Amino acid sequence: MPVPELLNRFSADAMPCQRRVAVQWVAAGILLPTWANGAQAQMGLSGAINYAGWFRALSQRMAKAYCQQYLQVLPGAAVDVMGLARKMVQSGSNELARGMQSGQWPADVGRQLADVQKQFALLNQLTAAPATQTALVVAASEQADRTLLVAQTVTESIEKMAQAPSARLVHLAGRQRMLSQRLAKNYFLNAAKVESKVVQAQLVADAADFRQALQTLKTAPVSTPAIRSELELADSQWLFFDSALRRPADDAGLSAVATTSERLLGVMDKLTSLYEAALREVLG
Repeated sequence: MPVPELLNRFSADAMPCQRRVAVQWVAAGILLPTWANGAQAQMGLSGAINYAGWFRALSQRMAKAYCQQYLQVLPGAAVDVMGLARKMVQSGSNELARGMQSGQWPADVGRQLADVQKQFALLNQLTAAPATQTALVVAASEQADRTLLVAQTVTESIEKMAQAPSARLVHLAGRQRMLSQRLAKNYFLNAAKVESKVVQAQLVADAADFRQALQTLKTAPVSTPAIRSELELADSQWLFFDSALRRPADDAGLSAVATTSERLLGVMDKLTSLYEAALREVLG
């Protein structure tokens, strides 16, 4: 679907970061590489790490939106988020499928990408049902986690193909997008009275991972004024989000987690793109 047509179908009140992310994802077909040698291929790989990495966040974002609908937390926004996530997955899957057909991907990466599409198809089926039961929310979350695992595998495989060490920064910043969504999802699962030691442990571990990764990015040698500025914004947005996660799961707390998770996602997505741009510049 052409970019203008896709954007026109979005809700008029969709969040600005959602619209920007959609444009970036639909443009992924321009950035996907042909895996030739040299600097141009490395630049393509940096873009591929970014876009493949989006699958990780999208898996958790869909589960988060589904749980939001179940809890009736800003339900209109949750429907918009779910719809946009599905469009982003479909657009990316279509482009990656063309890459597999033309032989752009190594065989192992092609198999991993096919598995990503299979897992998202299952997640789509589960989240298509009305979110009326806790069991449905749990099933969607578990499928989202399975989808995340295969998305992580393919992202790491593509990262290994890049010779520039700073490609790791694109991967790391991109993973922060996923953590913002999984933290919110698990907060909502707690609110839905899903008794799970795994959910509790993951909430604590993900918050620690996010802080550590943010510190790693701050001390990384690849930096520009725009990156430093965005890191400061990420710091402040993380403080807001972390504070929201510590609130009781009442109406105000649930709404705060829903909104701050989206703001943090937008900041981390911009930061990921800035690292990708910096890597392209370094590679000349």
